[in-house]
Amino acid sequence: MWDQPRPSIVTPPKDIWNVTGAQIYLSCEVIGIPTPVLIWNKIIRGQYGVQRMELLPGDRENLAIQTRGGPEKHEVTGWVLISPLSKEDAGEYECHASNAKGEATASAKIHVVETLHEIALTKG
Repeated sequence: MWDQPRPSIVTPPKDIWNVTGAQIYLSCEVIGIPTPVLIWNKIIRGQYGVQRMELLPGDRENLAIQTRGGPEKHEVTGWVLISPLSKEDAGEYECHASNAKGEATASAKIHVVETLHEIALTKG
């Protein structure tokens, strides 16, 4: 029986490798009581390891955020949709869930390559 009131990440986003111009999405499923609020940030790492968060979608024309309730009670699923994918979209994206009881985060990286052939080389 699930009885954690604070938010919990049910399904974290997964790393994506794709080419410029592609259409991609990250998804994240969270649960909590009360039902958590889900937001997406892009993690921007500066020199000296300092990082800041950019709340999405910001003013990015190629990026959309969607959220819906479910599939289970007290659950929320959120997506970041990017189309067309550009070099600037590469980086780490964080799914952040919060409610009155606490918060939870999970992140994934988007890797942008020039050709699909490059994916096999870079990952291999």
